[in-house]
This record gives sequence, structure tokens and C-alpha cells, in this order.
Amino acid sequence: MHKRRLGRTDLLVTQICLGSMTWGQQNTEAEGHAQMDLAFSRGVNFIDTAELYPIPPKAETQGRTEKIIGSWMKAKGNRDKVILASKVVGRTANSWFRGDRPSQLVRADIFDAIDKSLAKLGTDYLDLYQIHWPERDIPWGANPTRVGAVARRADSVGAPVGETPIAETLAVFDDLVKAGKIRHFGLSNESSWGVMRFLAEADKGIGPRVASIQNAYNLVNRTFEVNLAEVCEREGVSLLAYSPLAQGYLTGKYDHGARPQGSRSQLFNRGQRYETPNAAEAQLEYNELARSFGLEPALFANAYVSSRSFVTSNIIGATTIFQLEMALSSVDVVWTEEMQKAVDAVHQRVGNPCP
Repeated sequence: MHKRRLGRTDLLVTQICLGSMTWGQQNTEAEGHAQMDLAFSRGVNFIDTAELYPIPPKAETQGRTEKIIGSWMKAKGNRDKVILASKVVGRTANSWFRGDRPSQLVRADIFDAIDKSLAKLGTDYLDLYQIHWPERDIPWGANPTRVGAVARRADSVGAPVGETPIAETLAVFDDLVKAGKIRHFGLSNESSWGVMRFLAEADKGIGPRVASIQNAYNLVNRTFEVNLAEVCEREGVSLLAYSPLAQGYLTGKYDHGARPQGSRSQLFNRGQRYETPNAAEAQLEYNELARSFGLEPALFANAYVSSRSFVTSNIIGATTIFQLEMALSSVDVVWTEEMQKAVDAVHQRVGNPCP
């Protein structure tokens, strides 16, 4: 399992990061522990979680995932062997995170979030703490292929109202670093403009430099390549790619409209990002392309993501040990020039149907 440097930090993270958002909803504590056991036995050293998890977000389940990771580290006594990342929610009207109020990226809310996460995880620090999504009014994922009119909150001179300034938010993360609660700072679901603004404030000495960005990246969503790839390469910001299998649509199990019993799409009806016009046709074409190379679609899709030079770590997720085994074995796939040319030929025709 290869390791790659996280941004400009001293952390070396494995090319596979173990995602955790199913633990506490689709997966039990014991199943979460089994997944961590298997991943770390294969050389993985990196776990990503969030105060939001498990998915789908609900007041009655929120925080279970961090507790499952915490109980595993306590049982193994291996906190020093784990590079641990979590996230604070962006602006949200849901009051269950803070207990009695909506949440914003302000000092009181960020400190409340980190202290709760550390308690659930049973640790006194995080290696990486990320903003789960921006506070700004922007499309989810921050890299749409089209942008419509956005009803911005603004005062009489056009300044954002109720939007915490980036400098103010970043200063809070600086305090978290100084307090020893976090080692490094990252973003998620962020745009090129957002990354550059955070970097500009850090260059002024306001707070920690952005080490990483966690955005969706997969065969049906390559929007990261348009601007963010250059930003991150030149600025030394690592991409932690999430949803490499497009929420399972690049495994082949949903081909031809199938909805297997117990699958995420069948259970939760949360796959709208991957059910856009022409998405099913594009997904099927990539899945059939994988089979033409003699590979399971899930192997092919994960191997593609890990092969990109601008991807530092591929965040995999699974609900079964079989799925996890396949995701882990994707690092053994040799990504060839022929595969890349074939993928690019499809992308030239279908574009990014699922941004």
C-alpha cells in the first residue's frame, strides 16, 4: 500500500483511505470494527469520518460513527497508528449538532463540534479537521457544470449577511492547532475560489494552510479536473477523493434500473446526484468498458481514481467485507494507457453527468 504526502504536511497517508459513513446505520459497531481490522491489516493507515455521520443524517443516529471508531481504537490501543480525519458541518438549519440552535462556521460552534468529536472518538487530537461544506450559498459539491441564479443573502451594499467571513473561520482553526486539538486543516465540497481564498488568508498569517480538499471524483464526475486540479497541484493541496464508485452506480449493481434489496439506493432514495438525465447510460457504458478489460466495474472505477496523479488518497466505502476486499484490491490493478484512452473517449462524449 503506497503512501503519499498530505499537502505540505509531514503526514504520509495511504493511497486508500477508509471511509466510515455507513457505520452506525447500515453497519453495526461489530461490522465497522471488522472493516477497520481488515483495512489496517492490508496496510491502510487513514480513516475519514465526520460529526454528521452516519448517512443519512438524522438526530437519533448522529455521532454513532465517531463512537464506533473510538471504541475500536480503544480496544486496539492503536491511536498512534491511525491518521484520523473528521469534519465539522457547514452552515445548517438542523439544530441537533449544537443541541439547541442552527450551526455556522463560527467560534462557538466549531469548538463545540471539535470537543464533541474528540470525546466520541476517545482521543485528544485529530490529524486532520475539515470543513464539511462551505457556509456560502453555492451548489452542493461546489463544482457544477451549470450555475443558475443564486439568491444570495446580502445587505444594502451587497455584502453577505449571515455569512461568516473566511478569515474569521480560519482564525478559529488556528486556535485549534495552537490548543493541540488538531494537527492540520482541510476543506470539503469546496470550489477553486474557496480554496484560493483560504490560502490567501493563511498567507496573511490568519490561520493554518489548507492541507487537503475532499471532493467527489469518479468516472461520471471529473469536474475537479477543470480548475481545482491545477490549483491543488500548484498550491500543494491534496485531493482526498470521495465517492469513487458514484454511490455504487459504478459497481454495476444498478445497471438497467436494478435496485437490489438492501442497497443504499433502495433503502434511502438518496442517489439523486447519480440519477441525473443520461447518467444511467453513462454509468452502464463505463461498467461495460470495465468488463471489456476483464475487470469488475468496482475494481475498474476505484483503480481509475487511484491512478490519477492529483489524487493523494481514494476514500473507499463498503457495507460488506466482500465489497471492502474488492476496494482494497483495486491498488493491485495496473492502470494502462489503453484503459485511460478508452475512459477518455467515453468522457469526451458523455462529459460529467453527475457533478
